[in-house]
Amino acid sequence: MILKILTIALIVFAMYMGFKQGIAMVSGKPEMLQMLGRIGMNNTAVMVLGIITIISAVLIVIPQTFFWGNFLMAGTILLIMGLELFHGDIKGALIELPFMGLNLLIIFLNYPFKFS
Repeated sequence: MILKILTIALIVFAMYMGFKQGIAMVSGKPEMLQMLGRIGMNNTAVMVLGIITIISAVLIVIPQTFFWGNFLMAGTILLIMGLELFHGDIKGALIELPFMGLNLLIIFLNYPFKFS
């Protein structure tokens, strides 16, 4: 029971972060554009990445797409980490590491309301 509560809390946190970052990307917040601009992303790429992030946050809630939502969100984080490493920003890549680990941990813990 405690594990299910922990899993639910982690899912809610991942969804919140996905929506928060996705909305910031889609709306073109200056700090987000500056951060992603440093790693070579233009405004259109940032907006597309934001839409993908929002979609992945929604997919996490649906039991049938739970895995793919987490996988997609971890993939977008991995993309950002790779670009940061490519541009020599090791600190930026390390900051993203716990968020990618969160999605992988949620995948490992499975959907909390699975009836099998």
